[in-house]
Amino acid sequence: MQWKETPESKTLEPQTPVEQVSNPPMDDPKTLEDQAPINSEQGDQEEEEEGEEEGECGFCLFMKGGGCRDNFIAWEKCIEEAEKKKEDIVDKCFEVPGALKKCMEAHPDYYAPILRAEKAAEEEAVRELEKEKAKELASALLSSAGSEERSSSQVEEESKVSENK
Repeated sequence: MQWKETPESKTLEPQTPVEQVSNPPMDDPKTLEDQAPINSEQGDQEEEEEGEEEGECGFCLFMKGGGCRDNFIAWEKCIEEAEKKKEDIVDKCFEVPGALKKCMEAHPDYYAPILRAEKAAEEEAVRELEKEKAKELASALLSSAGSEERSSSQVEEESKVSENK
């Protein structure tokens, strides 16, 4: 929708674009009767699939839209079963994500956005770990240097005390 300022109101008001609608010729051979009938079994199957996917997140729909649909569904089911039985998801489902990732890598044309995001997340995690290690090392060096300074200052004081005797 476009907006324009009218001189009378000095406010923006909606402006609806004018569309040119062409009337189809009356002798058009395509009519509803000519269209192929919808197979009721096909319609039922589509409704069932829509019902299954209704309310699902965009990520899940995307994952099921590619060649790794079965692997992704297996992963979902494994997690659901583990949650229902109050089992450890990592222990129960440790093999499933590996199979899913291999499948995604075998279909990089479709799953490229997910693979790129996963790689970026891994790289970020590595950077964060390196920062933490650097902080720990710096902290260890500072505390080590601080204890060395105290030791040398204690030695100096002890030598001064012994000189004064």
